[in-house]
Amino acid sequence: MTNIFELYKKSKADHRQEYIDLYDARANERTADFSGSKGYFYDKLRELVSFYVKPGKRVLAVNADAGHYLTWTEPSYGVGIETAPGLVDVARKAYPEFTFNVCAPEEFEPEEQFDYIIIVDAVNDMFDVQMALEKLRPACHDDTRIIITWYNFFWKPLLQAAEKWGMKRPSTPQNWLSKAHIQQIVTLAGYEQTAHTRKILLPYKVPVLSNFINNYIGGLPLINHFCLMNLMVARPLPVRDEKKFGVSVIVPCKDEADNIEAAVLRTPQMGKHTELIFCDDNSTDGTPDVVKRMQKEHPDKDIKLVNGPGICKSENVWTGFNAATQDIVMILDGDLTVPPEDLPKFYNALATGKGEFINGTRSVYPMRDDAMRLANIFGNKAFSMLFSHILSQSITDTLCGTKVLWRKDWLRVRDLLGTWGINDRWGDYELIFGAARLGLKHQDLPVRYMERVHGETKMTGRLKNAMVMLRMCMAAFKKFK
Repeated sequence: MTNIFELYKKSKADHRQEYIDLYDARANERTADFSGSKGYFYDKLRELVSFYVKPGKRVLAVNADAGHYLTWTEPSYGVGIETAPGLVDVARKAYPEFTFNVCAPEEFEPEEQFDYIIIVDAVNDMFDVQMALEKLRPACHDDTRIIITWYNFFWKPLLQAAEKWGMKRPSTPQNWLSKAHIQQIVTLAGYEQTAHTRKILLPYKVPVLSNFINNYIGGLPLINHFCLMNLMVARPLPVRDEKKFGVSVIVPCKDEADNIEAAVLRTPQMGKHTELIFCDDNSTDGTPDVVKRMQKEHPDKDIKLVNGPGICKSENVWTGFNAATQDIVMILDGDLTVPPEDLPKFYNALATGKGEFINGTRSVYPMRDDAMRLANIFGNKAFSMLFSHILSQSITDTLCGTKVLWRKDWLRVRDLLGTWGINDRWGDYELIFGAARLGLKHQDLPVRYMERVHGETKMTGRLKNAMVMLRMCMAAFKKFK
């Protein structure tokens, strides 16, 4: 056993020394790699990483190279660890506003926590990827996101040829990891994947052609499997007391007077406190009067009434979200086609950490004959498949009104409203896109979808709505793929 252990330690030491010798020898030249003929690749990589990192946060860069990766994220506080002392010297001179330390990832002992941990290309060089990720766990709080990029195995012969021809910097023997490998290692280290994407099909700049291929062709199904770079967003698995959170149930309603009492009586009490916020969007059937009557008849329930702007459903929902005071915000459509009795399932999924953005799906259980028109069913399935590909995560129903997330995450999603190049009149896509951009763990939750008992559907003009959804697909494809 001693001999085996000694061999292991020697192998680890040899790996580290080989890394140091290689990168220290070229440390002063490293800055030049981010410009010139290689600059295009790093520009695209910067776009990929910075898309998932909100500026002004606390960021840790693992194997931070010469410090450039930290600048991509525009942090309020930036720390880099790097195995090669020569690269640390270059980074400290170039970016004195950040803190850099000489440390191998497998030996890191963090003493503070960060909002983002970026591992750009570093898993390719690590001696033990799982050990490095386990060492990073104390640097995470519940909302920390780990951004990992690595090379696609299909590019191995091309990258080796590029090194030989001087088109790529030399590297130590690489870990050629598949997506499945990274997923397994991430899980074993105590994390969970929340997003994955592939980018950069043509890493060298060819005027017009490179941007066209990378922006449009590289994101297509099957073709994107041949992109050079993988990116995964992961989160630390949370441990929570599921009973300690309060809930704000947002009920957007327009002319839903006959459904208000049922919403009050049927909505269960969840967590430590439940408030019911009715958002009236200029109803003409006396909906606000029914809400006020419910407030008087049920003083034991926390019932609120807010006035929506009368523009569209999404703006009405945002009004309710902004009025929420509890830890968790839920949407319960005023037509009650998703039963209020299902809401505790959403609460439990979020509160126990099974997901961070819980999306109702009506595509699992059979529907009553009058619940949804056949054309709407097929259209919703088609768009769900498109969005699943675009966002690289399974979404089986984009337009189910019941969506649940943490209020603190809503405040971050709110900053992204209107940035997608399309007006979302329903709000479903703003929430789905925003959650994906923030790297929130998406979880579909099956619900029984019932036909309306009172009132009329607001989802009219199917062809017009389909065109709006198609434009949203195009907007999302441009941003994510």
